[in-house]
Amino acid sequence: MADKTDLAEDRTDWAEDRTIQANERTFAGWMRTGMASLALALAMRAVFGGLDPTWIAQAVATLFVVIAIAIFWSARAKACATLDRLNAHRSEPVGKTSFTLLSILMSVGAVLIGGVLWAL
Repeated sequence: MADKTDLAEDRTDWAEDRTIQANERTFAGWMRTGMASLALALAMRAVFGGLDPTWIAQAVATLFVVIAIAIFWSARAKACATLDRLNAHRSEPVGKTSFTLLSILMSVGAVLIGGVLWAL
């Protein structure tokens, strides 16, 4: 009977490792969604940049920059919360520090893009 219990525990451990990896892929997907929001900000400014007054196009582009930053931090919060609930067994998960660092860097990039959009 111990063999069946050991096999069941192994399957549970592997499932937990797969869930950790899925969490990392989901985080990456949300970061890509944030990047798409930044691309929309650039596109809005490029397409409607000639609109008079120009601040309208800049304001709409800024909205997409703010949405991107919200997505980055929401992705970080969800990824860290999921990581807290799981135990790694054989996989080596990305740490919460990496999620935070990437969110900071992406947010700084988004703010810089917003600054460039207003400077144009």
